[in-house]
Amino acid sequence: MRKYFLIISCSILLYACGAGKQLVSIEKSAVITSIDLVNVVDDKVQVSMDPGAFSTETVIFRIPKTVPGTYSTDNYGKYVQDFEALDYKGNALSFTKLDENSWSVSNGTQLDKVRYWVNDTYDTENEVDDAVFSPAGTNIEKDSNFMLNLHGFVGYFDGFKEVPYAIQIKKPADLIATTTLSDQIDRKPDPLWDAFFANRYFEVIDNPIMYAKPNTESFEINGITVTLSLFSPNDVYKASDLKSRMLNMMEAQKKFLGEVDSTKEYNILLYLSDVNKPDAHGFGALEHHTSTVVVLPEAMDIGRLEQAMVDVVSHEFFHIVTPLSVHSKEIQYFDFNDPQMSQHLWMYEGTTEYFANLFQIQQELITEDEFYERILTKIGNASFYDDNMSFTVMSENILEQPYEPNYANVYEKGALINMCLDIILREESNGQKGMLWLMKELSKKYGTDVPFEDEVLFDEIVAMTYPEVDTFFKKHVIGNTPIDYDLYFEKVGLATKDVQEPTGYFFDGQVPYMDVDVQNDSVVFIRENIELNSFFNDLRLQGGDIFRVINGKEINLETLRPIIGESFSWTPETVVSMTVERDGEMISVEGPVGKPVKKVKKIVPLENVDQKTLNLRNAWLKD
Repeated sequence: MRKYFLIISCSILLYACGAGKQLVSIEKSAVITSIDLVNVVDDKVQVSMDPGAFSTETVIFRIPKTVPGTYSTDNYGKYVQDFEALDYKGNALSFTKLDENSWSVSNGTQLDKVRYWVNDTYDTENEVDDAVFSPAGTNIEKDSNFMLNLHGFVGYFDGFKEVPYAIQIKKPADLIATTTLSDQIDRKPDPLWDAFFANRYFEVIDNPIMYAKPNTESFEINGITVTLSLFSPNDVYKASDLKSRMLNMMEAQKKFLGEVDSTKEYNILLYLSDVNKPDAHGFGALEHHTSTVVVLPEAMDIGRLEQAMVDVVSHEFFHIVTPLSVHSKEIQYFDFNDPQMSQHLWMYEGTTEYFANLFQIQQELITEDEFYERILTKIGNASFYDDNMSFTVMSENILEQPYEPNYANVYEKGALINMCLDIILREESNGQKGMLWLMKELSKKYGTDVPFEDEVLFDEIVAMTYPEVDTFFKKHVIGNTPIDYDLYFEKVGLATKDVQEPTGYFFDGQVPYMDVDVQNDSVVFIRENIELNSFFNDLRLQGGDIFRVINGKEINLETLRPIIGESFSWTPETVVSMTVERDGEMISVEGPVGKPVKKVKKIVPLENVDQKTLNLRNAWLKD
């Protein structure tokens, strides 16, 4: 009843004005925030924030520098323009801009509100080197779409991140909001205003809002209401196009999770980017406790779009386990402008990414071979990062050099760390316990509202499990010793092996072995960043070689195309002659084209393994 009264009071306060406004202590009232999406000026919207009365002479207002889930310094304050601090008579108060994200207001006891304009991030991504990752960014497209990652619009006053927020948004009549933010505010000035409520600032930035014309689908999954809202700028796709695949995937996820039940509502905000104009191009997703923002190119065909959504959304949905249910104080009380990072990215992102792949094999959405191929891809991708870097040290210092460039390894080696832990737990428990069991136990111990102490989590996990887990943590997660993955594959009767697979002469599936130098007469050359097939190797050709003549024809992009077409009818005995340019020297080669194959690494079953090992593999992949 008290909360209901508070919300109604906040609505009334929003429309009081000038010196006659009731002065309510900020500790007892919400921060009244209004965002105008109707009167858009030069692709900017105006935001007004009314905090109630202050008792201090100096008030500091901030827009986030960093937000949870991004692990990057983005300085959202740089998108704020024409900042004003106003007293109760509407007069300007003096202020000092402390840094890119902070403003210090003098005469704080006279402060009525702050007001400013906000530019979006999507249409400037091509103009800057340090662009905000699109799913964490913002979009302002008048009368069409507004992607409100609210950390880009709504700030906070120092010392008052834990007070409630009443957010009212004036919006175009034909656009609807999709968000998990509470809409408990009953009074609105008119039908063009939406009203939302958050208990604290973290809830504000944890609940993005997308405004678009109605294009949504909802479905129920074992007590969770899932809403997919889709913005397709050229009306290429409808939410109904993806509903069936999303329903099947999330049903499988919920079956995998079992009794984990940390949310009753989950929203997927899908923004499809138009690649033919300045628009978002950082494709992927950003997790929130009960929703995710996904950005993908509208130009994708439906098959690739569906698979991208499965891979991306499955990862984000598993964040309801961690960090929603299992997280440290660094996340519970996140400092948006001086963040203290947790050492447990191996869990927040690594466990989540591992589950996003493991559930697909356990729920038979992919085959064992497809799962193994994903694992090998992660091993290959992880090799591009510093394998001698402590994961905990990297995590704690992820905003700094030299650790920041290694961040993406949380999705590669982070997932592999969890795979090894999963196999250790299965082995020591005779198949009964794994990483999902561990996360469920941690969820029971902590949960959404109870954070753990960052430095004691490892000890708590070891106390719940086995000494072998302690050894692994100290050696490979806290320590900097690279992991020998073959040791863990062997425990489940598997091994990595080089095998030969057929390929095309000039293409490996859809991937070409050639590239074009458009800056140098559009010459065609052999790519250097790819392992060549037997066709090129047998002719002793190398990456970087420039095609000059093939079978008597001078080569450019146009003359190479019919030769590629002819190659589909070549037999192994067909003889080809080539002249290539290598380091300024012309080199001629000739020989049969053979049957092109490529060398690939595969995870394959070991022969003659015992039943105990087979049982362990089945427990890992099927239980």
